[in-house]
Amino acid sequence: MKTYSTATALRAAISAARRAGKTVAFVPTMGNLHEGHIELVRRARREADVVVVSIFINPLQFSASEDLSTYPRTLSADKEKLFAEGVQFLFQPPVEEIYPEGMDSHSKVSVPAISEKHCGASRPGHFTGVATIVNKLFNIVQPDVAVFGEKDFQQLSVIRKMARDLCMPINIIGVATARAEDGLALSSRNGYLSEEQRQIAPVLHRILQETREAIACDYDSYSVLEAHAEQVLRDAGFEPDYFNICDARSLGEVSPDTEEVVILAAAKLGSTRLIDNVTLTMNPSADWGMLAAN
Repeated sequence: MKTYSTATALRAAISAARRAGKTVAFVPTMGNLHEGHIELVRRARREADVVVVSIFINPLQFSASEDLSTYPRTLSADKEKLFAEGVQFLFQPPVEEIYPEGMDSHSKVSVPAISEKHCGASRPGHFTGVATIVNKLFNIVQPDVAVFGEKDFQQLSVIRKMARDLCMPINIIGVATARAEDGLALSSRNGYLSEEQRQIAPVLHRILQETREAIACDYDSYSVLEAHAEQVLRDAGFEPDYFNICDARSLGEVSPDTEEVVILAAAKLGSTRLIDNVTLTMNPSADWGMLAAN
Protein backbone atom coordinates (compact mmCIF):
# COMPACT_ATOMS: atom_id res chain seq x y z
CA MET A 1 0.00 0.00 0.00
CA LYS A 2 1.36 3.41 -0.99
CA THR A 3 0.44 6.55 0.92
CA TYR A 4 0.11 9.94 -0.76
CA SER A 5 -0.36 13.35 0.82
CA THR A 6 -0.79 15.46 -2.32
CA ALA A 7 -3.38 15.35 -5.08
CA THR A 8 -0.65 15.57 -7.73
CA ALA A 9 1.15 12.45 -6.51
CA LEU A 10 -2.06 10.46 -6.10
CA ARG A 11 -3.29 11.44 -9.57
CA ALA A 12 -0.01 10.31 -11.10
CA ALA A 13 -0.31 6.89 -9.44
CA ILE A 14 -3.94 6.50 -10.52
CA SER A 15 -3.11 7.59 -14.06
CA ALA A 16 -0.44 4.89 -14.26
CA ALA A 17 -2.96 2.30 -13.09
CA ARG A 18 -5.48 3.45 -15.69
CA ARG A 19 -2.88 3.25 -18.47
CA ALA A 20 -2.47 -0.38 -17.42
CA GLY A 21 -6.21 -0.89 -17.98
CA LYS A 22 -7.19 -0.89 -14.29
CA THR A 23 -10.53 0.27 -12.93
CA VAL A 24 -10.66 2.35 -9.73
CA ALA A 25 -12.89 2.21 -6.66
CA PHE A 26 -12.83 4.88 -3.97
CA VAL A 27 -13.74 4.79 -0.26
CA PRO A 28 -13.60 8.19 1.48
CA THR A 29 -13.28 8.05 5.28
CA MET A 30 -12.37 10.21 8.25
CA GLY A 31 -10.28 7.43 9.76
CA ASN A 32 -10.70 5.61 13.10
CA LEU A 33 -11.65 2.63 10.98
CA HIS A 34 -13.95 -0.09 12.27
CA GLU A 35 -15.53 -3.18 10.72
CA GLY A 36 -18.11 -1.03 8.93
CA HIS A 37 -15.36 0.77 7.03
CA ILE A 38 -13.66 -2.52 6.25
CA GLU A 39 -16.89 -3.82 4.70
CA LEU A 40 -16.83 -0.79 2.40
CA VAL A 41 -13.25 -1.59 1.42
CA ARG A 42 -14.13 -5.23 0.74
CA ARG A 43 -17.01 -4.16 -1.48
CA ALA A 44 -14.71 -1.78 -3.32
CA ARG A 45 -12.24 -4.59 -3.96
CA ARG A 46 -15.03 -6.64 -5.55
CA GLU A 47 -16.01 -3.72 -7.78
CA ALA A 48 -12.65 -2.61 -9.22
CA ASP A 49 -9.01 -3.50 -9.75
CA VAL A 50 -7.54 -0.69 -7.67
CA VAL A 51 -8.90 0.57 -4.34
CA VAL A 52 -8.17 4.10 -3.15
CA VAL A 53 -9.04 5.00 0.46
CA SER A 54 -8.83 8.53 1.82
CA ILE A 55 -8.43 9.50 5.46
CA PHE A 56 -9.26 13.15 5.98
CA ILE A 57 -11.07 14.68 8.94
CA ASN A 58 -12.90 17.42 7.09
CA PRO A 59 -13.16 20.58 9.22
CA LEU A 60 -15.69 22.12 6.82
CA GLN A 61 -18.43 19.73 7.96
CA PHE A 62 -17.97 20.43 11.68
CA SER A 63 -19.60 23.38 13.42
CA ALA A 64 -17.84 25.35 16.14
CA SER A 65 -19.72 23.39 18.80
CA GLU A 66 -18.88 19.94 17.42
CA ASP A 67 -16.09 17.51 18.16
CA LEU A 68 -13.43 18.20 15.50
CA SER A 69 -10.56 18.53 17.99
CA THR A 70 -11.53 15.35 19.86
CA TYR A 71 -12.51 13.26 16.82
CA PRO A 72 -10.57 10.00 17.26
CA ARG A 73 -7.37 9.71 15.26
CA THR A 74 -5.90 6.20 14.93
CA LEU A 75 -3.73 6.45 11.84
CA SER A 76 -1.28 3.62 12.60
CA ALA A 77 -4.05 1.13 13.30
CA ASP A 78 -6.00 2.37 10.27
CA LYS A 79 -3.03 1.78 7.99
CA GLU A 80 -2.58 -1.76 9.31
CA LYS A 81 -6.23 -2.57 8.60
CA LEU A 82 -6.12 -1.14 5.09
CA PHE A 83 -2.86 -2.95 4.28
CA ALA A 84 -4.39 -6.23 5.49
CA GLU A 85 -7.34 -5.70 3.13
CA GLY A 86 -5.14 -5.18 0.09
CA VAL A 87 -5.76 -1.47 -0.44
CA GLN A 88 -3.34 -0.16 -3.05
CA PHE A 89 -3.47 3.62 -2.45
CA LEU A 90 -4.10 5.65 0.70
CA PHE A 91 -4.69 9.38 0.34
CA GLN A 92 -3.92 11.20 3.58
CA PRO A 93 -3.76 14.91 2.80
CA PRO A 94 -3.12 17.69 5.31
CA VAL A 95 -5.79 20.40 5.63
CA GLU A 96 -3.60 22.83 3.65
CA GLU A 97 -3.65 20.49 0.65
CA ILE A 98 -7.44 20.44 0.59
CA TYR A 99 -8.08 24.07 1.58
CA PRO A 100 -4.88 25.92 0.53
CA GLU A 101 -6.46 29.37 0.91
CA GLY A 102 -8.53 28.48 3.96
CA MET A 103 -12.13 27.31 4.18
CA ASP A 104 -13.79 30.72 4.18
CA SER A 105 -12.64 31.55 0.65
CA HIS A 106 -12.94 28.04 -0.75
CA SER A 107 -15.63 27.26 -3.34
CA LYS A 108 -18.46 25.22 -1.85
CA VAL A 109 -20.98 22.74 -3.20
CA SER A 110 -24.57 22.93 -1.99
CA VAL A 111 -27.23 20.27 -2.60
CA PRO A 112 -30.52 22.04 -1.86
CA ALA A 113 -33.72 20.63 -0.34
CA ILE A 114 -32.47 17.16 0.51
CA SER A 115 -29.69 18.66 2.67
CA GLU A 116 -31.95 20.96 4.67
CA LYS A 117 -33.99 18.52 6.76
CA HIS A 118 -33.22 15.87 9.38
CA CYS A 119 -29.49 16.16 10.18
CA GLY A 120 -29.30 19.23 7.97
CA ALA A 121 -31.81 21.07 10.14
CA SER A 122 -29.88 20.49 13.35
CA ARG A 123 -26.40 20.79 11.80
CA PRO A 124 -26.58 23.82 9.47
CA GLY A 125 -23.86 23.75 6.85
CA HIS A 126 -22.91 20.15 7.56
CA PHE A 127 -23.96 18.75 4.20
CA THR A 128 -22.39 21.64 2.33
CA GLY A 129 -19.15 20.57 3.98
CA VAL A 130 -19.79 16.95 3.05
CA ALA A 131 -20.73 17.70 -0.56
CA THR A 132 -17.75 20.01 -1.01
CA ILE A 133 -15.16 17.54 0.24
CA VAL A 134 -16.67 14.55 -1.58
CA ASN A 135 -16.85 16.56 -4.80
CA LYS A 136 -13.22 17.58 -4.41
CA LEU A 137 -12.08 14.04 -3.63
CA PHE A 138 -14.06 12.72 -6.62
CA ASN A 139 -12.26 15.24 -8.84
CA ILE A 140 -8.88 14.16 -7.46
CA VAL A 141 -9.46 10.40 -7.66
CA GLN A 142 -11.90 10.29 -10.61
CA PRO A 143 -13.08 6.81 -9.63
CA ASP A 144 -15.30 4.46 -11.58
CA VAL A 145 -17.01 3.43 -8.33
CA ALA A 146 -17.38 5.09 -4.93
CA VAL A 147 -18.58 3.18 -1.87
CA PHE A 148 -20.43 4.61 1.14
CA GLY A 149 -22.22 3.17 4.16
CA GLU A 150 -26.01 3.27 4.43
CA LYS A 151 -25.82 4.16 8.13
CA ASP A 152 -25.39 7.76 6.98
CA PHE A 153 -28.52 7.49 4.84
CA GLN A 154 -29.05 11.21 4.31
CA GLN A 155 -25.39 11.71 3.48
CA LEU A 156 -25.58 8.93 0.88
CA SER A 157 -28.73 10.53 -0.57
CA VAL A 158 -27.01 13.91 -0.79
CA ILE A 159 -23.98 12.41 -2.55
CA ARG A 160 -26.12 10.47 -5.00
CA LYS A 161 -28.10 13.59 -5.90
CA MET A 162 -24.92 15.64 -6.27
CA ALA A 163 -23.44 13.03 -8.60
CA ARG A 164 -26.63 12.94 -10.70
CA ASP A 165 -27.07 16.70 -10.83
CA LEU A 166 -23.43 17.36 -11.77
CA CYS A 167 -23.30 14.51 -14.31
CA MET A 168 -20.50 12.67 -12.55
CA PRO A 169 -19.74 9.34 -14.30
CA ILE A 170 -19.37 7.51 -11.00
CA ASN A 171 -21.31 4.51 -9.77
CA ILE A 172 -22.28 5.34 -6.17
CA ILE A 173 -22.74 2.14 -4.14
CA GLY A 174 -24.34 1.95 -0.70
CA VAL A 175 -23.38 -0.85 1.69
CA ALA A 176 -25.69 -2.08 4.45
CA THR A 177 -25.00 -0.84 7.96
CA ALA A 178 -22.53 -2.95 9.93
CA ARG A 179 -23.78 -3.69 13.44
CA ALA A 180 -22.63 -5.09 16.74
CA GLU A 181 -24.35 -8.27 17.92
CA ASP A 182 -26.84 -6.22 19.95
CA GLY A 183 -27.83 -4.17 16.89
CA LEU A 184 -25.92 -0.97 17.57
CA ALA A 185 -24.71 0.54 14.30
CA LEU A 186 -20.92 0.62 14.20
CA SER A 187 -19.62 4.17 14.36
CA SER A 188 -16.39 5.94 15.22
CA ARG A 189 -18.37 7.91 17.80
CA ASN A 190 -19.34 4.78 19.74
CA GLY A 191 -15.97 5.04 21.45
CA TYR A 192 -17.22 8.11 23.29
CA LEU A 193 -19.90 6.08 25.10
CA SER A 194 -19.40 5.11 28.73
CA GLU A 195 -19.88 1.47 29.68
CA GLU A 196 -23.37 2.24 30.98
CA GLN A 197 -24.29 4.23 27.87
CA ARG A 198 -23.05 1.43 25.64
CA GLN A 199 -25.63 -0.87 27.27
CA ILE A 200 -28.40 1.63 26.55
CA ALA A 201 -27.36 2.52 23.00
CA PRO A 202 -29.01 -0.49 21.22
CA VAL A 203 -32.43 0.90 22.21
CA LEU A 204 -32.11 3.25 19.23
CA HIS A 205 -32.05 0.40 16.73
CA ARG A 206 -34.72 -1.53 18.62
CA ILE A 207 -37.26 1.28 18.42
CA LEU A 208 -36.46 1.72 14.73
CA GLN A 209 -37.20 -1.96 14.15
CA GLU A 210 -40.41 -1.79 16.18
CA THR A 211 -41.58 1.22 14.19
CA ARG A 212 -40.82 -0.53 10.92
CA GLU A 213 -42.80 -3.58 12.07
CA ALA A 214 -45.77 -1.36 12.95
CA ILE A 215 -45.74 0.21 9.47
CA ALA A 216 -45.40 -3.23 7.88
CA CYS A 217 -48.59 -4.18 9.77
CA ASP A 218 -50.37 -1.23 8.10
CA TYR A 219 -50.20 1.21 11.01
CA ASP A 220 -50.03 4.49 9.13
CA SER A 221 -50.42 7.14 11.85
CA TYR A 222 -46.82 8.16 11.36
CA SER A 223 -46.88 11.15 13.69
CA VAL A 224 -48.09 8.90 16.52
CA LEU A 225 -45.31 6.41 15.82
CA GLU A 226 -42.72 9.19 15.74
CA ALA A 227 -43.91 10.68 19.02
CA HIS A 228 -43.99 7.27 20.68
CA ALA A 229 -40.45 6.49 19.51
CA GLU A 230 -39.11 9.78 20.82
CA GLN A 231 -40.72 9.13 24.20
CA VAL A 232 -39.18 5.65 24.33
CA LEU A 233 -35.79 7.19 23.65
CA ARG A 234 -36.25 9.82 26.35
CA ASP A 235 -37.31 7.20 28.85
CA ALA A 236 -34.16 5.22 28.05
CA GLY A 237 -31.92 8.23 28.67
CA PHE A 238 -31.53 9.66 25.16
CA GLU A 239 -32.05 13.24 24.07
CA PRO A 240 -33.78 12.80 20.68
CA ASP A 241 -32.84 15.13 17.86
CA TYR A 242 -35.37 13.71 15.41
CA PHE A 243 -37.22 10.51 14.60
CA ASN A 244 -38.71 10.83 11.12
CA ILE A 245 -40.62 8.47 8.87
CA CYS A 246 -40.16 9.56 5.27
CA ASP A 247 -39.94 8.69 1.61
CA ALA A 248 -36.55 7.11 0.98
CA ARG A 249 -36.05 8.88 -2.34
CA SER A 250 -36.95 12.45 -1.44
CA LEU A 251 -36.51 12.25 2.34
CA GLY A 252 -39.81 14.14 2.44
CA GLU A 253 -43.23 13.02 3.62
CA VAL A 254 -44.54 9.57 2.78
CA SER A 255 -47.19 9.68 0.04
CA PRO A 256 -49.43 7.09 -1.65
CA ASP A 257 -46.75 6.88 -4.37
CA THR A 258 -43.91 6.12 -1.96
CA GLU A 259 -42.14 2.93 -2.95
CA GLU A 260 -39.70 2.81 -0.06
CA VAL A 261 -39.92 4.22 3.43
CA VAL A 262 -36.87 5.13 5.48
CA ILE A 263 -37.06 5.77 9.20
CA LEU A 264 -34.30 8.15 10.22
CA ALA A 265 -33.25 8.78 13.80
CA ALA A 266 -30.65 10.86 15.59
CA ALA A 267 -30.32 11.18 19.35
CA LYS A 268 -27.74 12.14 21.93
CA LEU A 269 -26.73 9.73 24.64
CA GLY A 270 -24.77 11.86 27.04
CA SER A 271 -22.58 13.98 24.76
CA THR A 272 -22.50 11.37 21.98
CA ARG A 273 -24.74 11.88 18.97
CA LEU A 274 -25.87 8.59 17.43
CA ILE A 275 -27.67 8.16 14.10
CA ASP A 276 -29.34 5.12 12.57
CA ASN A 277 -32.03 4.15 10.09
CA VAL A 278 -34.05 1.25 8.74
CA THR A 279 -35.95 0.92 5.46
CA LEU A 280 -39.14 -0.80 4.37
CA THR A 281 -40.36 -1.61 0.87
CA MET A 282 -43.94 -0.44 0.39
CA ASN A 283 -44.28 -1.54 -3.23
CA PRO A 284 -42.78 -5.01 -3.87
CA SER A 285 -42.39 -4.24 -7.58
CA ALA A 286 -40.20 -1.24 -6.90
CA ASP A 287 -36.54 -1.49 -7.91
CA TRP A 288 -34.44 1.61 -7.55
CA GLY A 289 -31.26 0.34 -5.93
CA MET A 290 -31.84 0.99 -2.25
CA LEU A 291 -34.51 -1.48 -1.24
CA ALA A 292 -32.78 -3.67 1.30
CA ALA A 293 -33.76 -3.15 4.89
CA ASN A 294 -30.76 -2.80 7.14
